[in-house]
Parts: sequence; C-alpha cells; structure tokens
Amino acid sequence: MKVDGKLSVWGTAEVVAEALHHEKAGYDGLWASESKHDPFLPLLLAAEHTDRLEVGTAIAVAFARSPMQLAYTAHDLQAYSGGRFSLGLGSQIKPHVERRFSMPWSRPAARMREYVSALRAIWSAWNDGEKLDFRGDFYTHTLMSPFFSPPPAPGGAPKVFVAAVGEAMTRVAGEVADGLLAHGFTTERYLREVTLPTVELGLDRSGRTRDDFSVSHLLLTATGRTEEELARAIDGTRRQIAFYGSTPAYRGVLELHGWGALGDELNALSKSSREDKWEAMGGLVDDEVLHTFAVVAEPERVAGEIRRRYGSLVDRVSFYTAYEIDAEVWEPIVQELHGS
Repeated sequence: MKVDGKLSVWGTAEVVAEALHHEKAGYDGLWASESKHDPFLPLLLAAEHTDRLEVGTAIAVAFARSPMQLAYTAHDLQAYSGGRFSLGLGSQIKPHVERRFSMPWSRPAARMREYVSALRAIWSAWNDGEKLDFRGDFYTHTLMSPFFSPPPAPGGAPKVFVAAVGEAMTRVAGEVADGLLAHGFTTERYLREVTLPTVELGLDRSGRTRDDFSVSHLLLTATGRTEEELARAIDGTRRQIAFYGSTPAYRGVLELHGWGALGDELNALSKSSREDKWEAMGGLVDDEVLHTFAVVAEPERVAGEIRRRYGSLVDRVSFYTAYEIDAEVWEPIVQELHGS
C-alpha cells in the first residue's frame, strides 16, 4: 500500500521543507488541493527539491479550465518532475463552477468522461505524434501546429485520477482514468459494495482490469499520543463527518448504512441560525458513525487498523486529519504500512 501526504503549506521555503520531510519520512507521494491557492505551482517546487517523491493534485477543478489549458500545465509538470506527476481531477459543484469560475456546467459525469478523453488525445499528439482530431459534445480540439507542440514528456502522459462518490462519476473513473480518488466521506462498506463494483463496470467497458487501476483513499484518521490529544482528534473528526453528512450529494453513503435521517437532521441544522451549529452537528455523530467513517486508534494501532479494514480495497492511502497533530506521529505508521 502506498502512502501519500497532503501539502498543507504554501510559502516557498515551507513547501520545500514539507516536500523534503515527506521524502525523508518515506511517503510515496505528496498531493496538493485546490482551495485557497493554485494546486500546481507548489508542486513544481516539491518536484524540484526531491528525487523520488511523486507529486499530484487531489484535486484540481477540471471544469474551471479548458482541456487544452490543463493539458499544457500537466504535461509541463510531468516533464519538470521527470515523470512523477499525477493529475487528480474533480468536478466541483454547479454553484462554484458557474458563479466562482464563470464556466459552463452540465451533465458532470458525461463532461468528465469527455474531458479526460480530450486530455489523452492532446497528450497523444505531443508524445506520440498523433494527429489531433478530438470532437465531442462539450469540447473540440482539432488544431495543433508544431510551433505550439511541446516535446514529449519523460514517462509519457501523466496518470489521471478522478475524484468520485456517486455511481455515475465512479463509473467514468473506471472507464477513462488511471485511478479513483475516493472521498474522505467514504466507508469500508461503501467502497466494497458500491465504489469498487461500479469501478469494475467502467473497467469492463474500457477493456481493462483492476490491475490497470489504482484506488486512492483519503482516510479520516483520529489518533493521539495522550488521552487529551486523542479526544481532540475525535472531536475534530466528528465535526468533519457532520459537515460532509449535511451535504445532500453525499447522502447515498449514509443511506447505505440506514442513516438517511441523520443526513436530514445534519442538513437542517447546517442551515439554522444557531451560533453553535457546527459543534451541535458534531454531537449528532455517535460512536458507531464515527468508527464507521474513521480509523480511531492510538498511533501504534493505526497501521494495523488500516490494513485490516482497507488492505484489500485500496492501493494508496493518505491521512485525513481534521485537527492539529505533530507530523512525526505519522512516520512510524508510514513505515509499518510499507511493511504490510
């Protein structure tokens, strides 16, 4: 099982230090997300100052950019990193795509399928000399002259991961991507009964097998070296589960476990005017829900719990921590997971 870290700093010196720390600590990859900052720029620094660490986005918002624009950025990062870059894509939601990015939104699963296919057509033109002639319902790319064609990238096209929770987008990931980024609001049962069978449907359609595909899971993990640290970690994790549980788009995960009513209650409370609503929402997440969504254990037991619950389900894992804890806590956990 590969273990990835999440880039949590953005200053130049801080990014370099974090990348060096992750490589020295034995992490396999370091991923940047798109929230308050561009996800690509710090990865150039991370790649420049490391030798073996994979770098990637988890996620970059696909529909905020044209496939051609993103193809150039990803191709260059693949070249700069010597073939260590992976492009993780997410669709975001309609209000953000339309009102924040001022870009079109429609049929997100179908659009993502076409988006990834367009990227592959563009990269084939640059890496393999194929004639660019991509024509779809959402995107058309038919012009590529030598002046605008970069040289082939080391290692060929970057791997593409698609973030998905719902079945339609999960099937698209299996059909056109190299891997799936499983959302943090995912359970062992949901992965086993919904996500992976749906991935298989997409893989069958593309003539591939599970061996051709990688599942990466951002795993809610609550740990601490003392009772106080563990209690703080559990409290933060409950609130994070409550936040995601209040979102209608993730209701299917709750419904699989018979917790649809909890989703309704969390959603209603999230829209209330209560000043303490986020704390109150966390209080609705009981121990059964907490332990279903998260690995909750002392540091020396975390790796064993991850192997037991997810070892046969995922290929890569990263730790989702909705609380502050020293980075050194994770180093023996990473080493133990590599030894599994």
